[in-house]
Order: sequence, then structure tokens, then C-alpha cells
Amino acid sequence: MGQIRVTIVDDSAVVRQVMSAVLGSDPEIRVIATASDPIFAMNKMQVEWPDVITLDVEMPRMDGISFLRRIMAERPTPVVVCSTLTEAGAKTAVEALEAGAVEVISKPKIGLHDYLTESATTLINAVKNAARARPRHLRHVPVPVTPKLSADVILPPASKRPFTHRTLEKIVAIGTSTGGTQALEVLLRALPRDAPGIVIVQHMPEHFTNAFAARLDNLCELDVREAADGDRVTTGVALIAPGGRHLLVVVAPNGGYQVEVRDGPPVSRHRPSVNVLFRSVARIAGANALGVIMTGMGDDGAVGLLEMHQAGAYTLAQDEASCVVYGMPKEAVALGAVDRIIPLNDIPQAIMDSWRNK
Repeated sequence: MGQIRVTIVDDSAVVRQVMSAVLGSDPEIRVIATASDPIFAMNKMQVEWPDVITLDVEMPRMDGISFLRRIMAERPTPVVVCSTLTEAGAKTAVEALEAGAVEVISKPKIGLHDYLTESATTLINAVKNAARARPRHLRHVPVPVTPKLSADVILPPASKRPFTHRTLEKIVAIGTSTGGTQALEVLLRALPRDAPGIVIVQHMPEHFTNAFAARLDNLCELDVREAADGDRVTTGVALIAPGGRHLLVVVAPNGGYQVEVRDGPPVSRHRPSVNVLFRSVARIAGANALGVIMTGMGDDGAVGLLEMHQAGAYTLAQDEASCVVYGMPKEAVALGAVDRIIPLNDIPQAIMDSWRNK
């Protein structure tokens, strides 16, 4: 099977050198070109088009976001954005995800030697995941197996602590990953102010979720924000799990639901994990919950959605045609966890119908 061809676009010669060394150390990846800005990159890509592009954001002559939009309009190609984790960088990274980037990873301003020696796996796996994000166009490339923990490390299975909470309040739990930033915008913008309380896990790096939530808040009738420990889950509010921390739903002191933001190891190789959120909702809300699993790579959320289904929740999965990557929904369907498979554009109405008919 052929190697994944990568073009690196970054205005720093040192970064280009380090990233080339990191990616070139993996026999399944071949760096075919590097470029100091998008104009040079486009010239080189006309000679040999890459399977994956790694892209800086701030560059001369053309910024990374403009280049990304051009690529997605003219010849869609998986892109991994490498951004520094500053507040401004986080906002731009959110823009990149919404413009079609497959993934955003951190790029330190200093300490490149440590990046080379300690973060090589992150960069390599990001490129391999990107190559798999469009299976109809690119080869399937297996990702090396790393330890994969279940939600048990955060929350015991429901059978060990039976569902006992009783309330009339309804709750919607949503899990998504690759392609989810665009999908969540479509979904949340279509929901009215009186939608039920919503809790969301979107696989996203630390520091980026606050900017992502703020942008959605400006676009939606709902109050959308990054979840903070103790936030109440209530009508008209959508809470997004902070990057790098797990999100759970617990019983509020005065009844109803609130969230708990918790540290812990990655579950299903993710933190936050959809499985952790879904398990907590299954335990606390039972049949008063609605679970939605949307576009994303891997299987995070499938087992948790099954637990919600078994607890009496109504469960939805985004259909293959409207997914950027039909991974997470496919796994949930295969487990028998899904009541209904529907297109992205139909999910808002399905949520409101379920909410009003219960």
C-alpha cells in the first residue's frame, strides 16, 4: 500500500524542518513538498498533489484560512491545521475547522526539540487520521493501536449504580468529532429558543472550545457556551464540553440536571469522551433523554448511546450521506443503539418533535 503524501505549508523554516523530520520518521508517510506560503504551495501542488496538507495559519501573501477555503472550493483535500494555542489562535483554529479542516493540533512557539521528541505521535496520527477522513478518495491507512480505555475509568457502569433520579425535565446529549464543527452549526442554528437543555461533546483541542462556543452563541437563538462545573442544564441552553476535560451530567441540588467537568484519562482515546457523557446521561436521565451521534471518526459514543437506548432514551444517528466521516454513527448503528437514522438537516426537527411529544 502506498505512502501518504504530505505537503507542509509553514512560513517558519525551522518548523518545516522539524515537521518533515517527524513525519518522515514514519514509513507510511512521505513528505513530498514544503512551502513557506500558500502561493509557493499551490505551485508545488500542481506538480504533485498531496493526500494531506499540514497548514499554518499566519503566513505572508495569503493567510492559511483563505488558502484552506480555496482548496476546499477547488479540490477538497484533507487539511491538518497547526496552530499556536493562544486566544487569537484558538478563534482562527475554529474558523479553520468550520472551513473544512479535518483536525487542529498545537504548534509551540518555542521548544521545537521537545515537540520533535515528545509530540511526534500526535502529528503522525493527525496526518493518518486526515488521510482516512475521505475514504472514497484516499487509501485506508491503519493507525497504530494505542491503549483504549472505556468509560469505566471515569464512571462505573449503570448496572453498578441503578438509575434512580426522577424528573420531568428533558435533556439532549450530542456527540460528534470530525466534521462536527460544521454539523453542530447547522443543528444548533435550526433550533428555537425553547429547545430542551443540550449537552455536547465535540472532539476539539484544549483552549479551542471557548472560542467555538462563543461563535455559535452569536449565530444561534440558543444560549451556547463552554460548560463550567455546576452549570445548570436548562431550556434554551447548549453546553459544550471544554477541550481536554470530560463532561458529565449529574443531579442538581434543587432537582433537574447540572454538569460536572472532570479531569481524568482519555476514554476511547478522547478527552472529552462522548461515551462518558452518554453514560452519565443514561444513568441520570433515562427515558427523559434524547441521544444524538453525528459525524466523526472512530467509535467513541457508540457504547454510551447503547446504554442510553437501554435506559429508555430515544436515540438518533446522522446518516452516512450527510456525514463528513461515517464512523461514530456507523458503530452505534452496528451495536443496535439507534432508533432512527436521519440526515443532518432533519435532526433539529426530530429533537423538537421528541421534546414536544413526550
